[in-house]
Amino acid sequence: MKILTSSLIALFIIALSLTVNGQVDTITDSISPLDSLNRKLSEFTDQIRKSEQQRLADSIRRLELQSELELVKASDYIRRRELQDRLLQLEQEDSIRMEQKKKRVEEIRNTNAGMPVVPFGDTLFLIFNKIGAFTPFERAESISRKIQQLYKNRPYYPDSLQIFSTDNTQDLIYQNRIIVSVSDIDALIYGTNSPGLAQQYQLAINKAVLDHIKHTSLSNILKQIGLVLLTIGIVSLLIFLIIRLFRFTKKYIKSHQGKFIRSFRFRNYEFLSKKKVLKGVLLLNKVVKIFFIILIVYLALPSLFSIFPVTKSWAGTLLSWVVDPIISIFLAFVSYLPDLFTVIVIVTVVRYLVKLIKYLAKEVQVGKLTLPGFHPDYAMPTFGIVRFILYAFMFVVIFPYLPGSGSDIFRGVSVFLGILLSLGSTSAISNVVAGLVITYMRPFKIGDRIKLGDVTGDVIEKTPLVIRVRTIKNEEITIPNSQILTGHTINYTSSGKEIGLILHTTVSIGYDVPWRQVHELLISAAKSTKGVSKDNAPFVLQTSLDDFYVSYQINAFTKSPEKSAVLYSDLHKNIQDKFNKAGVEIMSPHYKSIRDGNLMAVPPDSLPKNYTAPSFRVNDNPEN
Repeated sequence: MKILTSSLIALFIIALSLTVNGQVDTITDSISPLDSLNRKLSEFTDQIRKSEQQRLADSIRRLELQSELELVKASDYIRRRELQDRLLQLEQEDSIRMEQKKKRVEEIRNTNAGMPVVPFGDTLFLIFNKIGAFTPFERAESISRKIQQLYKNRPYYPDSLQIFSTDNTQDLIYQNRIIVSVSDIDALIYGTNSPGLAQQYQLAINKAVLDHIKHTSLSNILKQIGLVLLTIGIVSLLIFLIIRLFRFTKKYIKSHQGKFIRSFRFRNYEFLSKKKVLKGVLLLNKVVKIFFIILIVYLALPSLFSIFPVTKSWAGTLLSWVVDPIISIFLAFVSYLPDLFTVIVIVTVVRYLVKLIKYLAKEVQVGKLTLPGFHPDYAMPTFGIVRFILYAFMFVVIFPYLPGSGSDIFRGVSVFLGILLSLGSTSAISNVVAGLVITYMRPFKIGDRIKLGDVTGDVIEKTPLVIRVRTIKNEEITIPNSQILTGHTINYTSSGKEIGLILHTTVSIGYDVPWRQVHELLISAAKSTKGVSKDNAPFVLQTSLDDFYVSYQINAFTKSPEKSAVLYSDLHKNIQDKFNKAGVEIMSPHYKSIRDGNLMAVPPDSLPKNYTAPSFRVNDNPEN
């Protein structure tokens, strides 16, 4: 608060010192015109001057021709006709010359903004024309200094500023000193004559000097000081009230935080806790307080500057910094409204079209709407493709209507993003295309038990880029779609639900065991396994007759392929139990050479009662 008040007082002292010490020359060397502009202006003025001289000469010649025409006898028809034609020609040339002169004057006004005469902060008039070797800039600078000198050499007598006519100019003279000279070309540019323009300059100079004397008088300075102090007091009071108000709101928020401070949640996820929300609300309270303080100070500065004539122009500049952007934004928004309505209509139409297609896709997915040759699981992937195409088409259509779409920056950013996408999305695009192909190939769906290479598990997620598989060990494996498309896929579920998946395992039994007994034991073990289908009978295949044993393959149907690992384990246990109970050893006859003197290869509780291991048979008869 103290710093702000000190800043306002310092600003007031600077403005006051500018007023007391006199007017600073506002025309600086930075306004010095370019040489090319001087040359062009010189050419314009020379052309106008020559045109004016030619007009005067033609006027004299026209008077001579008219006098001669009056002296020619009426009977001399040919001579009178010649003189009349010559007069008509001069009038036409003068008319053409006047049109050309008007065009040149307009060119001067359009190509040259004019050099302002600013002795006391406000522009009195503009100088467009050069006189002699003095450019418009030099003339304006000289006139401003001379008017400032009139103020400094007080007392000032307005009646002493008089107009004196010369051959080429109208001079405004104050006490034998020329203040400004007005040429015919100056008057022509303003669309008047030189005496009339000189009178306008005289009134403007008298008013400017007298007003500046009035504004810089002691009584006026004291009045300005009073206004400044009053403004500073009001601003300080407003800032004090704002600080107190927002201090009260801060205390109120803290003391009543339980009433209106709530955490932000989405389902079970907490985005912002109460503590963070309270911190954000207090920060917003502080930001709004600072904004209002800055706004009051900013609006007070133009009021302070407008009090002093020296700084009066600064007030408009400060306001324009805020007002002009707001007006520009508002006008730009108003001019953009037709395009905005077009964009809104296009987006609305596409949005509701997408909703309609989504509704139809869901109807197809649940089976309420059937299309020949179109499977229900095609519905949502096809909807995703159509939605992408519609939104892409919508963006292409509305792109020309977006603000700044024609600017070089917008185009550059678009090209840059396009290059990034093309360079970085090659593999992603291949996976997306593979995902689309897989969707319409229908090799599997969510929940299917599949095998991809060495990976066996259940499909838990399908995305445009990858699929995720959970193995029987609860391992989640991510596989790119492109890899699936280039390899082979085994689906255990697709036919298992309808005709049943065949579980199969192989045992090798010696040739000494009858094959019919082995078949019965294997089929009995399969039927005893919980989960094996009762609708389809198990069967046995003898897959090979090897050197020492026969390979028997048991095949059993199941409609629960997702339980195949447990079923295989139960099947193996039942096979062991059945064969052990029947006293059939599951081993190859490789061991026949050492069978004598050893127990059977079955659990002890499965051996016959009073069973003893056979003794070694030794034959010492060489003949046998």
